[in-house]
Amino acid sequence: MIYTVTFNPALDYILHLDALEKGSINRSNSEEIINGGKGINVSTVLKNLGVENIALGFCAGFTGEAIEKGINADGVRTDFVHLKSGFSRINVKIRAQEETDINGQGPEIGAEALDELYKKLDALSEGDVLVLAGSIPKTLPKDIYEVILGRLCGRGIKFVVDATGELMMNVLKYKPFLIKPNNDELGELFGRKIESDEEIAEYAAKLQEMGARNVLVSRGGKGAMLVTESGEVHKRGVPSCGTVKNTVGAGDSMVAGFLYGYLKTGDYSYALKTGTAAGSATAYTIGIATKEEIEHVLNELDGQS
Repeated sequence: MIYTVTFNPALDYILHLDALEKGSINRSNSEEIINGGKGINVSTVLKNLGVENIALGFCAGFTGEAIEKGINADGVRTDFVHLKSGFSRINVKIRAQEETDINGQGPEIGAEALDELYKKLDALSEGDVLVLAGSIPKTLPKDIYEVILGRLCGRGIKFVVDATGELMMNVLKYKPFLIKPNNDELGELFGRKIESDEEIAEYAAKLQEMGARNVLVSRGGKGAMLVTESGEVHKRGVPSCGTVKNTVGAGDSMVAGFLYGYLKTGDYSYALKTGTAAGSATAYTIGIATKEEIEHVLNELDGQS
């Protein structure tokens, strides 16, 4: 079974405007409300692709109730810890000349609620996959990723980590199956700007020396690169069958598509293809890509092979 963890889920309120004028009343052309959070995005794409999974995390108040009901309506199984106070956050995403995001803080998560999550995670067993993705709320320990992987290490669980900075670096010693920095995040880990394919492969290999098994680097409009545990380097460009409408959730969709492809075939090259298709399909739509949208992009990639 695949489990995802979203520490700070949200309702993403997306507003579309011709132009954003600061200090004035702005009126939207259209708007959407989408269940947000990196782990939730991964769970949704996996479910869309027919892969059963369980979404873990925290929710609170009327917004938390709406998030949970929305995810369940999409067919995703949830096992959230329900907080006794506060409310799950609302993130405002403004789509005008530029993308502007205003993310809420989220509810306070106490020691009792955190222990409840630990107990749920302790039930994972050999062959399971655990996806930890995104930032953590201020009320949680900064080493929460490290603590979780330390508790579960040695039990045959595949760890997938999509995070930045110390959150990423501190878990490498637990040999995660997959990590997914983007191009800029990879550079930030080493304090330098990384641009060429050769540099990406070089610094991905450094992360492997520190413990990561497979390193998937998303590169926005330049596609993605995968450095596998056997030292192979695979690259995929961006398919030309769509126009970017929204980048929120594209990286999470890539993680889900990669897991789908790998678990289906055990082939890393195919996993990169399905990951690229899922990430691109989400970027080409408003919200999270459906199975049909992902398959459309995958067919385009098949034509380019």
